[in-house]
Amino acid sequence: MTDLTKLACKHVQELEPYQSARRIGGHGHTFLNANEAPKSEFYIFNSTTLNRYPDCQPFEVVQAMADYVGLRRDQVLVTRGSDEAIGLIIRTFCEVGEGIVVAPPTYGMYEIAATTNRAQTFYATRKPGFVLDYEVIATALKAAPFKVKAVFIDSPANPLGQLFDHAELKRLLTDFPEVLFVMDEAYIEFKPEATTVGLINDYPNLIVTRTLSKAFALAGIRCGFALAHPDIIALMTKVIDPYPIPDPVAQIAKQALARGGIELMHERVAKTVELRAKFEHSLQDLMTGANPLVKRIYPSCANYVLIEFNDGPKVFNAMVQKGIILRSFETKPGLKNCIRVSIGTPEELDEVMRTLTSLVE
Repeated sequence: MTDLTKLACKHVQELEPYQSARRIGGHGHTFLNANEAPKSEFYIFNSTTLNRYPDCQPFEVVQAMADYVGLRRDQVLVTRGSDEAIGLIIRTFCEVGEGIVVAPPTYGMYEIAATTNRAQTFYATRKPGFVLDYEVIATALKAAPFKVKAVFIDSPANPLGQLFDHAELKRLLTDFPEVLFVMDEAYIEFKPEATTVGLINDYPNLIVTRTLSKAFALAGIRCGFALAHPDIIALMTKVIDPYPIPDPVAQIAKQALARGGIELMHERVAKTVELRAKFEHSLQDLMTGANPLVKRIYPSCANYVLIEFNDGPKVFNAMVQKGIILRSFETKPGLKNCIRVSIGTPEELDEVMRTLTSLVE
């Protein structure tokens, strides 16, 4: 019998797929492993148009996003989540033999998207304390053994929760004008004043990606955006599939980006930030005593908290036994014993704290 796996491209045969929260799975009743909002709002849509193919770039969604971020329509591209935007950037700009720079620990889909598009990846080495700045990125750009077309920086960072400094970004954009700097702002609504969208008009090599999955509580509809210079958007539009945004998705996205939807998002964000602060305060009580359970709490500007425990696997397994599914970063460089906890409902966070408290010796 033919071994069908050998029919695949070699780089696909060797590929280790990105382990999303749903792909990893897990049996439980409390899921705080995917940085999702605890609940969504009620949306309606008109099903009488489902016999027609949707617009490639739904006018009202593009306009709503442009209005929301303060850009023009020709600076916005709607995508299937920001994941598609990441892949489109690489497909559009990376020739075979060229590639990208990332700074682990970071979002794993940057490298996966590069690999599946036969682009290379070079790793920038962060400074102690996971510091990422101009020097780190510039050093990597000069050291990469191939032509670097794009640098991917998540801000707030996943899973670290930190921001990338605007002054450092401006220096990079100025000193490396032929490199695209992609700011992944999936969690920016939790720290809106830190957005880099305002730099797009002054720096044509800046791309910002956004999503409705996090603060807008719409992970299930897979709707994201690329924001950039019109020339970049036009090029990516040449590469995107003919009908990327299903009509029901467009209808829901339009409602989410309307005035009422944005107000609901702001209320959701305020509540999440409040719960995050209370959760972090409760965790601090577990850092004291002869055998503290918690070793470090990473400051977060997003809807999750990364925690370093003295024994991460023990904590993770205890949570699983209680039906609480978290995200372990045990195998990631520099993150041994670290677990990321999404900010869920007050009841869910109380359940996490009760389980943690029961582990204190």
